[in-house]
Amino acid sequence: MSRDVLRTLAAARPAELDPDAPVDPATRAAELARARTGHSRAERVVPRRRVRPMWGLGLVGAATAALVAATTLTGTGTDSPTTVRPGASGAPRAMDARTVLLAAADQADKQTEDVRAYWYQATVARNYLRATSPQGDYTVVSEERSEGWTPSAPGGRQWGRQQSLGVRPATKADQAAWQRAGSPSTFQVKTPVAPKGRAASRYKNAELNAAPGKPQLSSTPLVDGDKVFWLGRNVTMKDLRSLPADPARLKKSLLRWYKGHDTESSSVPMASDEWLFQVTRGLVIDMPVKPEVRAAAFRMLAELKTVRSVGEVKDAQGRTGAAVAVTTSTPNGVLQHRLIIDPGTGNALSDEIVVLKPAGANANLPAGTPLQSTTVIKTTWTDSAPR
Repeated sequence: MSRDVLRTLAAARPAELDPDAPVDPATRAAELARARTGHSRAERVVPRRRVRPMWGLGLVGAATAALVAATTLTGTGTDSPTTVRPGASGAPRAMDARTVLLAAADQADKQTEDVRAYWYQATVARNYLRATSPQGDYTVVSEERSEGWTPSAPGGRQWGRQQSLGVRPATKADQAAWQRAGSPSTFQVKTPVAPKGRAASRYKNAELNAAPGKPQLSSTPLVDGDKVFWLGRNVTMKDLRSLPADPARLKKSLLRWYKGHDTESSSVPMASDEWLFQVTRGLVIDMPVKPEVRAAAFRMLAELKTVRSVGEVKDAQGRTGAAVAVTTSTPNGVLQHRLIIDPGTGNALSDEIVVLKPAGANANLPAGTPLQSTTVIKTTWTDSAPR
């Protein structure tokens, strides 16, 4: 998570979430991409104080958090390799999801840590969008780098730095289409879903600039003075550090906050396995849990019948890993939510969403096209705040 994201909605609510506030191009790019994943803006956001690290609610993530899921879990629970992203060489190697996850758990158990003043993470989020031109449409990818510093002690401030890395054609074929269109320095991107009401003005067609932007550093107090992440509910650093290292106990602890609906909207049903997968992806990718808890999370996922193996894939940074996934059916096609893992280190590399069966706003995309990804560049404990 990409992989998300984006990636607070109450006391620390970003200005980007105000329906009447101006929307910067990077936020709009994320919103357009998010709509293609089957998320409905018409749904009512659950009235709860949802905390992400503030750096995760930057230009990309604030938009993602503001939108609500409208997906339904599908699948038979059998492992079946799927198409790799366009441009990747070779077929994915078939691997059993349980084997992949248990191998990652064994390696995570061997990791050590040294808790410091801040939990630091750097990620790159990518959103894939369709640009329009008289010469034909083509796919572009919008990239944003995010860094975050989450304090280990209550009462502190969380820091974030975001930078748009620009927009570019996604593949060689898209680059050729861009060149036929005159190699423009801006991209016109259509809104895939027509919203209604006050928020409609926020979702006009976007014009995205190809050039990178300047880094933006920001800071905010922790929500309630101690909330740092969302894990089925707002949690403190103490909550995270106290999670059980036993898979069954961890599952029971997380499911206390499952209410039968998705992570964003109380009116959208979500099966418990998918809910656990979505929540646990955030735990293993974003959160400063103890290594043995991360290992327990992998072992817990290994017992979910709806988690399938995708095989060996390359993430958006070009790193090879083993992907496990759940599949969802949306108005915009059948989508696969992947978690890409390095089984040799026990580290989560990325999360991403890939189109398996195009429909709706994604009808013209080939199967295997990525919609979103968030790749982890670095995670570590540090005593250094940003300068």
